[in-house]
Amino acid sequence: MNYSAAAPYVWDPSFADAPDCLLSSDQCVIKAQHYFVKGLIEIPVIDSEEVFSWAVWVSLSRENFSRSADLWDTPGRESEKPYFGWLTTELPIYSPSTINLRTHVHTRPVGERPSVELEPTDHPLAVEQRTGITMERVREIAEAVLHSTDSAPRDEPEGAR
Repeated sequence: MNYSAAAPYVWDPSFADAPDCLLSSDQCVIKAQHYFVKGLIEIPVIDSEEVFSWAVWVSLSRENFSRSADLWDTPGRESEKPYFGWLTTELPIYSPSTINLRTHVHTRPVGERPSVELEPTDHPLAVEQRTGITMERVREIAEAVLHSTDSAPRDEPEGAR
């Protein structure tokens, strides 16, 4: 019921050894200039108690990334106001591209990934987040993700790493 992008779209494996770059399971820094956090776009599954989610990367300003990092292990951090960010995960099953969709990142309690709220546009991903998807759509997504050669290196079932 969820899929996870391994790294932001702009990450290159050559960055792994650079002193000004970092890629962890929850945070990413590229050349000490670009800052990202991993969060969940959650989509309700219609006529069920289930929630489908995409674990995606969102770019944040340096200030918001620093604030988020400062509060990473702080109880009560969920009272923080949302951070504006740009979606930096390509979900190839959607057209047009999901790169640079406007988002708000909502901090959750310690140990929980942030929630990513898409700006309410007519983009199919934003529409699905607002209106929900059917279990049949969940199956379509699973089929597309698991059989797509384009997304194989970046998208994988959560927990597959």
